Amino acid sequence: MDCVREEARAVRPRTTVLGARVGPDNRPVVTITIIAICVVLFVADYVSPTLRMRLIFAPVLGEVEPYRMITTAFLHAGIVHLLFNMYALWIVGPFLEQMLGRWRFIALYLLSAFGGSVAVIALAGDQVWNIPTVGASGAVFGLFAAIAVVLRRTGREARQILVVIAINVVIGFVIPGISWQAHLGGLLTGAALGALFAYLPKKERTRGAIAGVALVAAILIGITMAVYA
Repeated sequence: MDCVREEARAVRPRTTVLGARVGPDNRPVVTITIIAICVVLFVADYVSPTLRMRLIFAPVLGEVEPYRMITTAFLHAGIVHLLFNMYALWIVGPFLEQMLGRWRFIALYLLSAFGGSVAVIALAGDQVWNIPTVGASGAVFGLFAAIAVVLRRTGREARQILVVIAINVVIGFVIPGISWQAHLGGLLTGAALGALFAYLPKKERTRGAIAGVALVAAILIGITMAVYA
């Protein structure tokens, strides 16, 4: 038994190129959980519409109840909106979750959602101060940006995802009712975190990622406080 233990200690854990551990259970647990939460809340909205009112975000509500700037990313305006965002999440989420590891993927998703809401209050203007913004689009755009960076970092073809990003950015400006501000905020936040996670030196991956996530969060909070001030 002692020999087995010693041998187990001697075997170095397998990791991805970006330092995430590769274990026996590589199911995209976080991605599946996010999708499940979005679906459950979508169904619950029909049972108890008051739930949406407690979680939805509009710039006028963010100063008093800032948690809405993230919870709104788990709500959707209709079945098509839900299906589109969940399909996009399922396409890019598992790959990023495996490459980055679960905690970095969670940070990427939540901060991209937050970044989308921050961009709304910073860029939308007074005319939409009372208009709610819902959907995972800001977070999904953050994943789009991050996966483009990760693909380039790992030497893979990133042209296809860049085309997808460009098309969706254009759609956000052309089709009325779509919050291009949330898309832009999520995109910029995801790009910053994707670059941080992808290009940190190997020895600084953990500490650097924690410090970087804290810095991005602090910047977004600072912008929020400045706008509301």
